[in-house]
Amino acid sequence: MFAKAFRVKSNTAIKGSDRRRLRADVAAAFPGLGTDQVSVLVPGKEELNTVKLYAHRGDAVTVYVSGGNPILFELEKNLYPTDLMLPGLVVPPAGLPQVQKGDLCAITLVGNRAPVAVGIAAMSTAEMLTSGLKGRGFSMLHTYQDHLWRSGDKSSLPSIAPLALDSPDLEKEESITADPAMQEDLRCLTLEGEDENGEAQQQMCGRKSLSEASEDSNSRGLNPDPTDSRTLQEQMDELLQRCFLHALKCQVKKADLPLLTSIFLGNHMFSCCPKGRQLDIKKSSYRKLSKFLQQMQQEQIVQVEELSKGVESIVAVDWKHPRITSFVIPEPSPTSQTIQEGSREQPYHPPDIKSLYCVPANMTLLFQESGHKKGSILEGGEVRTIIINYAKKNDLVDANNKNLVKLDPILCDCILEKNEQHTVMKLPWDSLLTRCFEKLQPAYQVSFPGQEPIVKKGKICPIDISLAQRASNKKVTVVRNLEPYGLDPCSVASILQQRCQASTTVTPAPGAKDSLQVQIQGNQVHHLSRLLLEEYRLPRKYIQGLEKAPKPAKKK
Repeated sequence: MFAKAFRVKSNTAIKGSDRRRLRADVAAAFPGLGTDQVSVLVPGKEELNTVKLYAHRGDAVTVYVSGGNPILFELEKNLYPTDLMLPGLVVPPAGLPQVQKGDLCAITLVGNRAPVAVGIAAMSTAEMLTSGLKGRGFSMLHTYQDHLWRSGDKSSLPSIAPLALDSPDLEKEESITADPAMQEDLRCLTLEGEDENGEAQQQMCGRKSLSEASEDSNSRGLNPDPTDSRTLQEQMDELLQRCFLHALKCQVKKADLPLLTSIFLGNHMFSCCPKGRQLDIKKSSYRKLSKFLQQMQQEQIVQVEELSKGVESIVAVDWKHPRITSFVIPEPSPTSQTIQEGSREQPYHPPDIKSLYCVPANMTLLFQESGHKKGSILEGGEVRTIIINYAKKNDLVDANNKNLVKLDPILCDCILEKNEQHTVMKLPWDSLLTRCFEKLQPAYQVSFPGQEPIVKKGKICPIDISLAQRASNKKVTVVRNLEPYGLDPCSVASILQQRCQASTTVTPAPGAKDSLQVQIQGNQVHHLSRLLLEEYRLPRKYIQGLEKAPKPAKKK
């Protein structure tokens, strides 16, 4: 289901009532879980988001995300755990686990209880045995390393030791694994999944030894890097320090102070994050930016003050501090949006946008001598050449003043107003050309690297940034018209959610066909300005609403 990239419709923080309802649904769907286990799966106070998305086949799926990682997904009103959360079970020596058609099952590797897939049994245990363990045994919903897994922090598969085979807890199993004692029984069992192209494929289980299965796991990157013994928290602390020092040394200037801490994080620290890494303060030991900056203030690197109620700003930086002066600037690798094509990722390049002109019906006679007709699309240089050649060919250039052009009946009908028809007999070249361009209909061409140019009539709509007030009296930033510039609203929303540390939603744009808009909580125009102008390098003339950014706080 998640073998191909999915499209996110919305991503919002879950409400308290919905959180309680989700707990109740989890308890009902998985009665084997105790109250404590349900509380761990659906935490009471930690961040929990509801993500509504469309899978590549069009299925509407709701995913519940905790701490940036998907923990549950809902399909057709049924809840399913992700493969990294469902406890794995092993097959008892007595034989295959007793499952019924339609039962939820976990698939595990030999010697490891951590599931690598979640699926629905396509037949019962009895039917499997009757068929000689041939044919489709399961329909896969979610697998390790698919796009749902990639939407989280891409955690490696944990290693969970197998349970003792004589454990009394193994009365009812709903997990299939290539246990060494059962390899002969499972050698013909096939699982239906999807490859990277979304095509059906079958994976044979039980034919490999434990060592061969381990080699395959390592070749797919299932195990963590053994060379880095630090915990994820320690690695995130180091990355946080690195981005902080890099931003102060290379980006923040004295003239920028006082600088809102939120802008310092979103506009400066995130852009200093190395390519391939993701800065997430919540996974560090500090948990919050304010606590991290307090520590940096204690080290006398920066000075932070609350210039307005509840809003902190960096008011001073000691650029001569040893930690800043000794910091070695890494190789430059500017962050940019990436467009996924299969398994490759390409950096975003802004399009080349060219203004064009379309011949209207009332100007057809002027352009037909040059082989053009109504609706023909021309570049500005072509229009200029056609007009000049027309004037010269028809002897319209004034013999006494080469800067003037006599107007024949065709030119009069094309460019003059009704009240000018009998009063204006000549026009200067520049005035003649200006009037011709004004009477032509607008069109434009958008060219992306390596793609055929796209030509459309009318004027290209600029990216529109606006501020809106919601019923809860909260301000949101709304961004429209991203698609003509090759920007995916869902990808932009994901980037802004991380940088702004605010909830984002992608919804259909009102009054626009097949267009989406991005909503970000709060005034996030500063973040958008940096993303669109500096990172995506889009010309300012194609963006409107940048002036709505919040004014910098004044120093007391």
